[in-house]
Amino acid sequence: MKNHSVLITGIGLVSSMGEGVDAHWAALDARQKPRLDKERFAPYTVHNLGEIDWNTQIPKRSDQRQMETWQRLGTYAAGLALEDAGLKGEEQFTSTMDMIVAAGGGERDVTVDTQILAKARGLDGNAGRGVMLNQMLSTELRPTLFLAQLSNLLAGNISIVHKVTGSSRTFMGEEGSGLSAVETAVARIRAGQSSHLLVGASYNAEHYDMLLGHELGGYLKSDGWAPVWSRENSRGGGLVTGSGGVFLVLESAEHAKARGKTAYAEIQSVITGQTNRGKKPLAGTLAAMIGEHKEQFTVSGASGVHAVTAAEKTALTEKGLVYRGFSTRFGHMREAQFPFALALAALAVQKGQAFAALEKDEPAASGPIDSALAVTAGICRAEGVARIIKV
Repeated sequence: MKNHSVLITGIGLVSSMGEGVDAHWAALDARQKPRLDKERFAPYTVHNLGEIDWNTQIPKRSDQRQMETWQRLGTYAAGLALEDAGLKGEEQFTSTMDMIVAAGGGERDVTVDTQILAKARGLDGNAGRGVMLNQMLSTELRPTLFLAQLSNLLAGNISIVHKVTGSSRTFMGEEGSGLSAVETAVARIRAGQSSHLLVGASYNAEHYDMLLGHELGGYLKSDGWAPVWSRENSRGGGLVTGSGGVFLVLESAEHAKARGKTAYAEIQSVITGQTNRGKKPLAGTLAAMIGEHKEQFTVSGASGVHAVTAAEKTALTEKGLVYRGFSTRFGHMREAQFPFALALAALAVQKGQAFAALEKDEPAASGPIDSALAVTAGICRAEGVARIIKV
């Protein structure tokens, strides 16, 4: 059985705090204030995007026009990752590059959703609502809506724009899809099935249907912004979402060496799970995944959702880890949450230092680091831990 080392050789990041690895590290280490929109979706807050010149990574306006924002974010981040890895425009590499994407179900027709909800309020019983729903879906939705929103269109757009034309896989399922995408990508390179691979996700928080879905589950924080570990007594569920995209270029050590590319870090292991949290406490599950690793630094994708975040904090504290919840600065990005945590952990290992504490509850770091953990516990389900070490 082959056991190739898996290296991170390119990182593409775009979020409310800017684009590129330097901007994101500065936002973390310099304790920049988060960029927030408190008005458009009141009483909910989102970490909203700033101005992005889409032309720099998606040069054709015709390509831009047929993408929704979540697709543009992913395609843009993929371009940044390829550029960072020195592979952009190098078709001898991109033509054989595999791709794994974590994606949601696409953005919906908010006007039709609003009409359905308004009509549903005036009907009694599920039977009447069901008849109404079928009628609305058959008469009000434009026929091309779902063709434009297929989850695998993000991978398709990346293939078209950046000429990444090896094999392609798309996973769906909130944070779990991001975990599965990374786990599968690492396994493929380790086994020798892929030599170089693009993996990542994107999320547009600035869309009413995304907020509606979370609010129907009782997850959204509805009394303003607070740091992620300090939301236990806040009104609502504790979640504050953010728009962003992240893609990573992963390569086998042999492939990176052959083209003379230096890596950020090595992914030593990825452990994921789908624990029944009603039967087994989440804190214990995360503690078992972390195991006996005493890493100097942990990047947490904690969401702020009350019970889940409390369990994650318990596990990290009991393990004696120095941790940072990056959602404080960037918001929660659902499918992109685990890949984003992995990217930030790799940056910290490459620089040999933890970034500054983002709130008073986070432990102080001391000394240089040569390894880190990326940890994510999904809002409803799915959890995972990756260990990243210095090359």
